[in-house]
Amino acid sequence: MNAVSNFVAAIQMVSTPSVEENIATARRLVEQAAAFNGARLVLLPEYWPIMGMNDADKVAVAEQLGTGIIQDTMAELARQHGIWLFGGTLPLASSDPNKVINSTLVFDPNGNQAARYDKIHLFGFTKDAESYDESRTIVPGKNVGTVDTGAGKVGMAICYDLRFPELFRAMGPVDLIVVPAAFTYTTGEAHWEILLRARAIENQCYVLAAAQGGTHANGRRTWGHSMLIDPWGDVRAIVEQEGEGVCGGLVDHDLIARVRADLPALKHRTM
Repeated sequence: MNAVSNFVAAIQMVSTPSVEENIATARRLVEQAAAFNGARLVLLPEYWPIMGMNDADKVAVAEQLGTGIIQDTMAELARQHGIWLFGGTLPLASSDPNKVINSTLVFDPNGNQAARYDKIHLFGFTKDAESYDESRTIVPGKNVGTVDTGAGKVGMAICYDLRFPELFRAMGPVDLIVVPAAFTYTTGEAHWEILLRARAIENQCYVLAAAQGGTHANGRRTWGHSMLIDPWGDVRAIVEQEGEGVCGGLVDHDLIARVRADLPALKHRTM
């Protein structure tokens, strides 16, 4: 496994209600990410294809698995740049016509769909004028998601999943965890980095997080701060500003091995 294949990158966006506009932005940023020290694994944020004016907007553009402009775009970008593309999340059609599945699809360097993870934990939050309830328009997933890539074994989580450490334990030992997200400004400012670093430390692996970051057309403000964290919990790269951005770094397998040898916490587990 060479250093080139171990370089990973996260994309930060401020997605709009227009799928076409967001696809154009994603094309530009994926190209930038793939050129970023030759990254061979690229992660898009949650809801990258659409941040609608209301929750039902994503239902209207939901795609059947295996067909649609959003999936076609991701397959094309993976093939064009020769990368593992973790497609943030897109709305997939569900058995309920009023709800979608918030799904991460993974495309290999040949443009083939290689894995899928459906968001299990659905965000609900009410404070002052802010109120969110993803369960109104999303069907929760049921299965843990991992996939073997050029950068090693990768575990998948989405946004609110970050608050449930048992999900990450269920992945088993992984080299990298990817977390596409759209954390609100309020919850992100308080908990985003703390939770990401905790998951990296607990699981002694890298965490790559790609976030929405800025004020959207619907008035929602997302926290951003996309980042890469190493197995010791140190932040190796970060998008500090609001707005678009790309950050990334090397997944160092020697460092993973050293951390696990020096502090064999994963072997010390008793339950």
